[in-house]
Amino acid sequence: MKILLIRISSLGDVLHNMPIVSDLLDHFPNAEIDWVVEEAYVNVVRLQSQVRHVFPVALRRWRKQLFSAKTRAEMRHFFQQLRAEEYDLVLETQGLFKTGMLMGMARCTSSGKKVGLANGTEDSGYEGISRIFHDISVPVAKRTHAVERGRLVAASAGKYGLSTPPNFGLASVAVTNHREYSWMPDEKYAVFFHGTAGQEKRWPRQNWIAIASTLAAHQLQVLLPWGNPTEHAEAQAMASHMPYAHVLPALSMQEAIVLAQQASLVVGVDTGLTHIAAAFERPTIEIYCASPRWKTEGNWSEKIINLGDDGAPASVQEVRTSIEQLLSSQKRQDNSTKM
Repeated sequence: MKILLIRISSLGDVLHNMPIVSDLLDHFPNAEIDWVVEEAYVNVVRLQSQVRHVFPVALRRWRKQLFSAKTRAEMRHFFQQLRAEEYDLVLETQGLFKTGMLMGMARCTSSGKKVGLANGTEDSGYEGISRIFHDISVPVAKRTHAVERGRLVAASAGKYGLSTPPNFGLASVAVTNHREYSWMPDEKYAVFFHGTAGQEKRWPRQNWIAIASTLAAHQLQVLLPWGNPTEHAEAQAMASHMPYAHVLPALSMQEAIVLAQQASLVVGVDTGLTHIAAAFERPTIEIYCASPRWKTEGNWSEKIINLGDDGAPASVQEVRTSIEQLLSSQKRQDNSTKM
């Protein structure tokens, strides 16, 4: 059985579709699964080692240089790669016209089906016109979690039920050469994923500074990553008031994944890198400020604590209490392992 999954962006949404691969292979162990994704997130999909081929697409970049010879050549190459295979199932879980068009380009076997969403969830960017590319459209409840939404589409297409928690199937990135990650400290560390595209989704600077002192008491260095000049300036401003904090250099996507995977504790707002830490089941505190918690909260592990909600950010005390809870649990687990 050959299956194509189309979920091209964004970082958190690509990650939240990874359990689809594990679900499909649980029910079709010999399936060969390919994935179409935006070029920026190829390394994220490759964490799912059971994906056979990853087809990078560059719609964001191509739009800006549509008439250049290089862009046209890249588009032809992508089209040829995509059309080289016939699939028994094509799954499109984003519900947009552009992703529907990619589904339309894919080839199916004579009995193959193209399956997508019949509707969007609450406040999603779903585009109903995407249904014209479907053979089957799967309805979901208006308040369906991002992980569950994709799993339901695949389950309907594969005619199986869902009875287990999501399995992201993430392969750990081996850190064998510390020169490659020279920014990584030798001792345990915490990460603050403080940056996010929406100003309203950020947690106030003074709150981050307040909880840094809690981590200093546990002798945990705080690492501050950033993704653009504004976030870099904010990280520097925060670090200047924090004991035992370090602003990181610019990181690649691969390095950011390693940063999340190796952390002893992650505190972050509703952003893709926070969700990566949760998918790795690192001790993670997700802080929601201006987005609905039900959409993306990490609800598959006791190592993940979700705080706040749309219009009701978590308090400093709630985060401090959660930090103590996670670190105490980790200490008990470490002591049990030593015994």
